[in-house]
Amino acid sequence: MSRRTRIYLALGSNLGDRLDYFQRALDALGSAARLQRVGQIYETEPWGVTDQPRFLNTAVEAETALAPLDLLMILKTLEAGLGRQATVRYGPRVIDIDILLYGSQTVTGFSLEVPHPRMAERAFVLTPLADLAPDLRPPGWTRTIREQLETLDRSGVAPYPAALLKVTLQPAGPKGGSALVQL
Repeated sequence: MSRRTRIYLALGSNLGDRLDYFQRALDALGSAARLQRVGQIYETEPWGVTDQPRFLNTAVEAETALAPLDLLMILKTLEAGLGRQATVRYGPRVIDIDILLYGSQTVTGFSLEVPHPRMAERAFVLTPLADLAPDLRPPGWTRTIREQLETLDRSGVAPYPAALLKVTLQPAGPKGGSALVQL
């Protein structure tokens, strides 16, 4: 049996039926990882290129037996299969799946950097991640996810009504802020 590593992924979408793209991505992720929990979904202001529709963002906790670069290749293939096309950096997209954390490992390479190099400055990433792992301290950080999130402006991040989700969710955690995915 292969050793599995706990990973955290970020999902984002701002084109088309955003919830459907999330559902399709979660369904497809089963080939690369064993899903554990999904954070609350948030509607967020665009970052970088601001003249585009609002995003939905969430975070996923999973376990994988894949090496980091193999996981990245599968995620990029999954994005393309869902219709993601190369456009402007930080531009609109039907789905975006980023590797935020890969166990306690630091990965630095041409095509992958983990922990994700810009997650510490993005409330739209840290807010759903804090639903899943508020006390986690990523490799190289002096703060936990929750402590880093407290330093950021969260005014453009709002909970999205969970009643509209097409996935079957069961509350998890003491405050019900995250959910177990039943696919």
